Amino acid sequence: MIESKRTRPEAMIFDMDGTLFQTESVLLPAYHKLFDTLRSEGLYTAPTPPQERLLGSLGMLLEDIWKVVMPDGSEQAHARANELLLQLELEGLAGGETSLYPEVKETLEALHARGVKLYVASNGLEHYISGIVETHGLAGLFDGLYSAGKHGTRSKVDLVRLLLEENGVKSAWMVGDRSSDVEAGKKNGLCVIGCAYAGFGKDDELKGSDELISSFAELMRLYEQADAALPGT
Repeated sequence: MIESKRTRPEAMIFDMDGTLFQTESVLLPAYHKLFDTLRSEGLYTAPTPPQERLLGSLGMLLEDIWKVVMPDGSEQAHARANELLLQLELEGLAGGETSLYPEVKETLEALHARGVKLYVASNGLEHYISGIVETHGLAGLFDGLYSAGKHGTRSKVDLVRLLLEENGVKSAWMVGDRSSDVEAGKKNGLCVIGCAYAGFGKDDELKGSDELISSFAELMRLYEQADAALPGT
């Protein structure tokens, strides 16, 4: 018998920004306020860097993002930017004007109802990730929220490895929109579903994915079309 290329996983691991959450809905207002504050505090004197630098850096560790966004900034400016970004993003989430991508909540609910374990693995800060989950009523759907900010991992490969080990997950799909998600999935032996609807990365950002989806709702179709795992596998 020829084994199917893909079987239904016991778990799915999701990136947050650009995958579940429309990052720009909270990030861009916070970004511009952040630089206004840095200038008012005398920590940065240049004009606000183009927001495209920030959007192109999503998926990286925060400390590395500032090296790209404001390479001319001091360590003090970078450290203050870390504090301000979290503060301003949490204020934005509390304001209630942020958005998930279409069909995210409904699809997660459907997967949860079928017994799929759901996790987040993000290079973002802990309170930012939990804030999104709480604000959008997703808390009861996830079995775990893993963030670089909480676990101190140096790469998403390490973060996903930690998640798999701590939860005894044997089969999972990695779902994300950046090359770091593809790398994290592949280096941990997972099927990778690339999310091609956010548009933050380069054209080859999702090269190596097993499947590409142009809307989050397509994930349910892929799950239903996959073969059920044989007992004991």
